[in-house]
Amino acid sequence: MKFIIRLAIKNLSRYRRRTAITAGAIAIGIMAFIVVDSIFLGAKLESERNLRLYETASLRIYTPEYWDERHFLPLEYSIKDPSKVLQILEDRGLKATPRTLFSADMILYKQDFIEDGTLPVTVTAINPQTDASVYKFEDTLQQGRFLKPGEMDGIVIGSWFAEDIGAEVGYWVTLLTRGNGGFYEAFDMQIVGIVNCPNPNVNRTLVMMDIQAADTFLAMEGAVTNIDISLGNVKDIESAALSLQTVLEKAGHDLAVYSWKDLAKDYLALMSADRGVSNIILFLVFIIAAVGVSNTMLMAMYERMREIGMMRALGMQDRSIYMLLLIEAGGIGFLGSLIGCLFGAVINLYLVETGIDFGFMFRNMDIGYRIQSIMRGSWSFSTIAKAFLSGILLSMIVALAPIRRAMKQDIPTCLHHQ
Repeated sequence: MKFIIRLAIKNLSRYRRRTAITAGAIAIGIMAFIVVDSIFLGAKLESERNLRLYETASLRIYTPEYWDERHFLPLEYSIKDPSKVLQILEDRGLKATPRTLFSADMILYKQDFIEDGTLPVTVTAINPQTDASVYKFEDTLQQGRFLKPGEMDGIVIGSWFAEDIGAEVGYWVTLLTRGNGGFYEAFDMQIVGIVNCPNPNVNRTLVMMDIQAADTFLAMEGAVTNIDISLGNVKDIESAALSLQTVLEKAGHDLAVYSWKDLAKDYLALMSADRGVSNIILFLVFIIAAVGVSNTMLMAMYERMREIGMMRALGMQDRSIYMLLLIEAGGIGFLGSLIGCLFGAVINLYLVETGIDFGFMFRNMDIGYRIQSIMRGSWSFSTIAKAFLSGILLSMIVALAPIRRAMKQDIPTCLHHQ
């Protein structure tokens, strides 16, 4: 066995051009696999982070009736006594904040804007004192200031939304909506701040106001539409939701707890589809590499037909020749995988630290990912290990057919091969 291994290594160094070409094809496939997987994984992790920090939180509490009608933002199905629920959450050491979501028409005036106009918006009423414990909007403030507790005439909007309507800090708008009970209410609001949120879906539509002001204008009488909860870095979100659901039921509250995955099913469905597409791309990359390796090995077998015939004539067993050629193929795969992993790691280092700026595309196009501009990679050492081993196995598997084809020839035919 040692002789076969030494001979295989010697043959790899003897046929340097063939070894380099085949190893190069494998290296390109391995490198592409690592880079593409890194980009998709990084986009997934960044999107989930931005979902939880700017859109859904970790958990959200609704009334069961509200959940069934949530797309219509029904104020009549609100949580009537949120203070008791918030106390339960505080006793359990959970960070939570009440919110009220409602739809409205935003009326623009040509005194501030280019022309008069009206557009539909979804307004999020927050408690400025507790919202920062769950969401991170204050960290993204671009212009002006954030909301003050009890502020009756101030709103904060997303930077992309501000660009779309031509808004600046200090501009006035009117919000026309229906309050709790069906009455119409209009109130003038001044833009006091603009935030540049990393979540593009939020940045395109964000309109925030103080929850006390909303309570007064909408006649909520202390009720809120939802309570959002941050679980930090807790990974088992579903178990935490079930545990909290049990606690609320024991306390006599007819409420339902939903995880961010329940709230972002459209995103998860898109990610599942995108992951399928990425797997197809990676599969095609490996197919291309496999075809390249197979053709190169087939050419190598024909070039070495007389050599194979000579070894068989000298008494070398077919099994040993099989082993020799397979070890050579595995050696080429090892070199290709090693080079591919090294180059893939170098490129991935740049992707993780710097990333690629796709802001020019994402500004006016919704790709589903919650990424505003820069797509970064993510380290996955399991992927690198799989890619390395796959490169070696791929080389040995695709070499089987050419080897078998060469070994079917009898010794005289091999020796007379031109």
